[in-house]
Amino acid sequence: MKLLVTGGAGFIGSAFVRLTITERPDAEVIVLDKLTYAGNLENLALVADSPRYQFVKAGIEEQAVVEDLLKAGVDAIVHFAAESHVDRSILSPEPVVSTNMMGTLALLEAARRTGVRRFVHVSTDEVYGDLDAPLEADEAFPLRASSPYSASKAGSDLLALSYVRTFGLNLSVTRASNNYGPYHFPEKLIPLMISNALEDKPLPVYGDGQQIRDWLYVEDHCRGIWAVLEKGHAGEVYNIGGNCSLPNLDVVRQILKITGKPESLITWVKDRPGHDRRYALTSEKLEHETGWKPRMDFAEGLAATVAWYRANPAWVARVKSGAYRDYYEQNYLGRGVTA
Repeated sequence: MKLLVTGGAGFIGSAFVRLTITERPDAEVIVLDKLTYAGNLENLALVADSPRYQFVKAGIEEQAVVEDLLKAGVDAIVHFAAESHVDRSILSPEPVVSTNMMGTLALLEAARRTGVRRFVHVSTDEVYGDLDAPLEADEAFPLRASSPYSASKAGSDLLALSYVRTFGLNLSVTRASNNYGPYHFPEKLIPLMISNALEDKPLPVYGDGQQIRDWLYVEDHCRGIWAVLEKGHAGEVYNIGGNCSLPNLDVVRQILKITGKPESLITWVKDRPGHDRRYALTSEKLEHETGWKPRMDFAEGLAATVAWYRANPAWVARVKSGAYRDYYEQNYLGRGVTA
């Protein structure tokens, strides 16, 4: 099977590519990534020399490039490419809406025109918005997005599903809870807290720190996407959750305990506008239809993630400083890369 993976140099996309090249010997992967601030070819270093891997530097809105790739025999699209940071969407909504809505439209059109046989559109649990305990969102739960980011993802979900009904595209949507693991860009909660703790810097916690999130190890998410790719049905939505709901403050304290740092590093900051209090979803549909279940225990996964950041300070430093772009030019151009 030949896959086109959009956003494959980002955190979750690169984990999917690494997993695919490592565990799926019958799969070939073309990564399409614009290499914006969160796209990093160093995330793909482990598979860069594989003959089953190719990288193309381009955006999903570049329809001519995308269609040429699809015409070369791509069997399926796995669509990760998105602007995914809530804070950035609040500060500047337009780029988020443009990428997540119009970029997805361009990709759907390219898929329709070239007759791609399978399409998985990767989304987020944030489209369900705040849920009071003990509610858990299933796939039929109303969409109640709270930020420009989650609204743009909800809109792109509906747009993608419309191509099933109107154009017969064999497409499924996945909605995952908060991911964590190696190679995570240090602007999200867990990687920021780990990297700051290891550097003895303040750990900024929004509000009272009691916002609840469900945590999913990134490789478990990727295996869930593979389950949907192979066994999911057209026009269906599949939740992918980690069955591990925790307040943010508890997660921060666990990180401090693992790193051996004091809680005095916690710094309270003003809550962000429209901050959702609790996300929760159920993955029963995916488990029932495909047999998928999360494998990684959160305590074990968090310890492994901290160990990875501790072992890779140069990666963290390059990402935080922006120097990873020069590193890419020096080390990865020419290794399965089309610029």
